[in-house]
Amino acid sequence: MINVLKGVNLYLVGMMGVGKTTVGKLLAEEIGYRFVDTDEVIVKAAGKSINEIFTENGEAEFRQLESDVLAQVCAYTKLVIATGGGIIMQQHNWSYLHHGLIVWLDVPVQIILQRLVEDDTRPLLQDDPESKLRSLLEQRQPMYSQADLHITISAAETPAEIAKRILATIPSVLKTP
Repeated sequence: MINVLKGVNLYLVGMMGVGKTTVGKLLAEEIGYRFVDTDEVIVKAAGKSINEIFTENGEAEFRQLESDVLAQVCAYTKLVIATGGGIIMQQHNWSYLHHGLIVWLDVPVQIILQRLVEDDTRPLLQDDPESKLRSLLEQRQPMYSQADLHITISAAETPAEIAKRILATIPSVLKTP
């Protein structure tokens, strides 16, 4: 698999709660890449939680930090990168994402809601999470659908099974010489 990728980064995109971090760590381990979560990098760089950034500085400031982090990580190779759910909404971020292979983890809203029911760290889900999630997905779906690889995930699949399926599907989307 590593030979097929030739050092190209894997960018995981999708809504919050779809498992980008969990699956990303498994993928990185499986193919001998390093793992980066853009949200974790933002928290370290800003010295505050994403909730605090949203509250104190607003979503626009967060999105700028997100773009800055993406610009920095795309300079490296052999990375699996879990991105924030909204990273695809900024057109200039696509120029960074296209440096690698973009994998969309697509999970039905009901499953996401079950996963996030106890999670109060999501600033965009503070009021009426279900309608907010549906609205966000509706806005983002046309952008997510531009990914190189579309992986639809069911409730029964484990992160390890998802990672294996991604690795099995990657060769079908890579252009071989």
